[in-house]
Amino acid sequence: MTALRKISLLLLLFSFLTNFSAQRKGKDFSKIMHSTSIYEVDAYLRIAHPDDPKRLILKPRLIEMIKEYIRTAHPADSKVAELQKKMAILRTKPSTRISYSEISEANRQKQIAKYQQRLDEERKQNNDGVSQAPQEAMYANSNTLNDAEQEEFKVLMTLTSDEHKDKTVNILNSLFDNDPNSKESIVLIENNSDCNMIVRIEGVGTSNYKLAVPSKSENSIVVQKGSYLFSSNVCGSLYAAQKTVQKAIMVSLNNP
Repeated sequence: MTALRKISLLLLLFSFLTNFSAQRKGKDFSKIMHSTSIYEVDAYLRIAHPDDPKRLILKPRLIEMIKEYIRTAHPADSKVAELQKKMAILRTKPSTRISYSEISEANRQKQIAKYQQRLDEERKQNNDGVSQAPQEAMYANSNTLNDAEQEEFKVLMTLTSDEHKDKTVNILNSLFDNDPNSKESIVLIENNSDCNMIVRIEGVGTSNYKLAVPSKSENSIVVQKGSYLFSSNVCGSLYAAQKTVQKAIMVSLNNP
């Protein structure tokens, strides 16, 4: 082995050991009881065992540190909102750690708010006697749908006011429904591509659905729970995937 190669290997080993040591140091909580760092104490509580006795001291201390920071913070301090969120979580939970189910529920609540707003707007338009304008702007995106698919896309997008309201109500009902015995669930398609698309959701027997999703937009549909083949033409490329729908799911499609 040449001297240059030995030096290179030694430098590589030194770099690895340095990084490993830094990582260990970053996770060293041996002095956590003396810490005055909001983020260090918060990080410890996130990973500490539920029965760790240190929690009895550290959680109240963290809350007090956050209160003190907010009390003396500048009005334009961007950290204040983040710390207020942590405070809100700490009032009801042992730490600010959020589970996957809680993240899913937060996303569900966002969708509920979105569709509730849409329904309220439709009701207001109906009460004011304002008819909904056709959604031609959504058809203007460049895409690779053939003529037949473009016509199908327009038909799927062109809903009457009543049909659109019924669809929104059905989606809201599905989002509100936490009953595991429910036979329906919601599918949200997020189209991040540059092209309009039709997503075909094919199941057993008559459980088949079609959903038009404009470019850089999203659309939702309520389906019977079960196994489905999802397929679509995404800017000229075929997308196909098998998915089992037993609860609300989101499918994101991007440029090929």
